[in-house]
Amino acid sequence: MAHAYTPGLKVLHHAKVTKNRRLPIKGQVTKRVGDQLEPNDIVATTDLPGNVQMVKVANLLNIGPNDVLDVMLVSEGDTVTKGQMIAQTEGFFGYFKLDVKSPIDGTVESISGVTGKITMRDAPVPVEVDAYMTGTVKEIIPEEGVIIEANAAFIQGIFGIGGESRGDMEILVTDREHELTGDLLNESHRGKIVVGGSFISLETYKKALSLGVAGVVVGGFNYYDLEEILGYTLGVAITGSEDLVTSLVLTEGYGNIRMGSRTFDLLKEHDGKFVSINGATQIRAGVIRPEIVIPLKESEIPKTPVHQSEEKGIGKGSLVRIIRAPYFGRMGEVISLPPKLQQMESETMVRVAEVKIDEEILVIPRANLEMVETD
Repeated sequence: MAHAYTPGLKVLHHAKVTKNRRLPIKGQVTKRVGDQLEPNDIVATTDLPGNVQMVKVANLLNIGPNDVLDVMLVSEGDTVTKGQMIAQTEGFFGYFKLDVKSPIDGTVESISGVTGKITMRDAPVPVEVDAYMTGTVKEIIPEEGVIIEANAAFIQGIFGIGGESRGDMEILVTDREHELTGDLLNESHRGKIVVGGSFISLETYKKALSLGVAGVVVGGFNYYDLEEILGYTLGVAITGSEDLVTSLVLTEGYGNIRMGSRTFDLLKEHDGKFVSINGATQIRAGVIRPEIVIPLKESEIPKTPVHQSEEKGIGKGSLVRIIRAPYFGRMGEVISLPPKLQQMESETMVRVAEVKIDEEILVIPRANLEMVETD
């Protein structure tokens, strides 16, 4: 049987989820192999070096560069506070003294009698990496971080914005076709992950932001409204670094698209649980998908073998999602993979798949499909 090798989205009742939690630079790992972790537990810490600032002492005091060492009140390696006097001239008969005060809280790194400048560095910035999800430390990455493993229900979305969030999950709609409207949100949802059905409007998302909702999971959102949220037009779909209170995960795509039944049913099954989500998305090389991780208790882990991703890719009968316009986000079943190249509207010759969506058969380039993995 023919197969198309494409990336897939996962909607899994049970999977071994692993997360690599590491520091941007070397530091100290605070956990050991086998430790049981909660999402907010700190697993590694370090200090990022502060920014460097140059202070032109010679210019400020109107002296020669070689005289700078004589007027310094601090030495290399000294810690100083903002506003502290670091250099001063003798003046005339004790009067008319000129001085230089530290512009920062930091450290004096070097004093140059050649340039007449001193180099100062801001105080280090402490950095902590947390566990993100409930799980167990599987492996230590020396001086960098840990690898965490968890038995969890795992769902990938098709697009998202905002970084990592976590909180109690609450389903706010009774049906996957229902829109998440503003009247469904209130102060009780602060710090929670709320789930809607088919759509959330810009107005409702802004209300979620104002209420301090930790995250929103819905089927769709208007693409053109992203610019107002982000402050720029989203070109290449690389997200996750946005400074947003409320992460947004779209399970289906842009527009008003009802959430997939498998996804909605799985979320509903775990309504009320503490979950972790991440809106980070990267569509191109090194694909990263937004995700919802729902840790399972020992009693909730199925006795059947854990799901393993299949490498065979898309074949006849596969559940797929379209990842390019004009059918972005729509999901259907592959009914055939014609072996011959077919000409598209762009006049390019490509391999295609015939996909059945709501009783309609669409001819879609295979490169525009990704498989939805289920268990």
